[in-house]
Amino acid sequence: MLREASSWRTELHSKKSSVWAAPLAALTLLAAIGLAGCNNRGGGDDVMARVNGHKITRPEVEKYYKNQIAGSPQQPSDEQADNLRLNILRELINNEILMQRAEKLGLLATDEEVDSKVNAAKAPYSQEQFDARLKERGITMDDFRRDLRRSITIDKVINKEITSKINVSDGDISSYYNAHKAEFNLIEPQYHMAQILVTPQPNPQVKNLQKANNDAEAKKKIQQLVNRLDSGEDFASVAMNYSEQPEISPNGGDLGFIPESSLKGDKLAFDAVARLKPGQYTGVLPIVDPSNKQVLGYRILKLIAKESSGQRELNDPRVQQAIREQLRDGREQLLKAAYYESVRDKSSVENYFADDVLKRAGQK
Repeated sequence: MLREASSWRTELHSKKSSVWAAPLAALTLLAAIGLAGCNNRGGGDDVMARVNGHKITRPEVEKYYKNQIAGSPQQPSDEQADNLRLNILRELINNEILMQRAEKLGLLATDEEVDSKVNAAKAPYSQEQFDARLKERGITMDDFRRDLRRSITIDKVINKEITSKINVSDGDISSYYNAHKAEFNLIEPQYHMAQILVTPQPNPQVKNLQKANNDAEAKKKIQQLVNRLDSGEDFASVAMNYSEQPEISPNGGDLGFIPESSLKGDKLAFDAVARLKPGQYTGVLPIVDPSNKQVLGYRILKLIAKESSGQRELNDPRVQQAIREQLRDGREQLLKAAYYESVRDKSSVENYFADDVLKRAGQK
């Protein structure tokens, strides 16, 4: 699928990541699942699968299950639970295959590498705050270190076996640009922005250091965040730790590039952003429901960059970078899919839960 003109720039600025998300990056399919009892034929009650003899156990699945559904208002149906359990096992099986591959290649993460990631995760917090975040997620420090070790190890395997072998030449970039030149013609100015959002209604999916329970608390919290920014704290760090927008907070509140016409739809926001220079942020901006004038929340917007309209030429370093990343990402995605299939075919995988799902279906 071809990217629109705004998309290629968005990717250049949206690759920040939260150290809190990193340990579970390889487990993105670990969604809410139910744990209805079943007998895993050949595996034992607590063994859901084996990979070259290595067990994947029910308690391991349960740990991620509890973490994922914390605060969820609705439990999954039995069929949803079965489907999601199959997904989690597939991901855990793939991870175990790569961990075993890493051991053969001598690529297992070292204690020093894990310590470095742990220290990076702890840096923004006091020990008490850090412990509280672990408790919120229902994991121990040993769990956290183990997940970090797995994430680092898998990254090392993918880098050695796939990423390091991908080459995007200048000719590739030139060919892509000539075939998709229209993608780099901006028909209107674009504003690259980030946002910190606070709402008066607590969202159970938000896991941060402070939540507001009513409008008064929301006003107090957003003003405290402005004070933090005024004191020199990094906007992205404040967004990651305090913003109530789970889909973008881990990326520092990055909204990507927004066309000027879209931004003008919110006159208050546009007027405030139009006065900013790149790197500056607004004061507190209320978010108002236009139908009833009710205040839905409060936000702070930061202008990261502004792009004027017009054609972007191939000699623009940002154009070259965007094309290079797009071509690299596409090739990496293809090679990853092929690599996973290849290493899985060479492994002995026994999925007792999948067998049990089929068995139970035949009994209905």
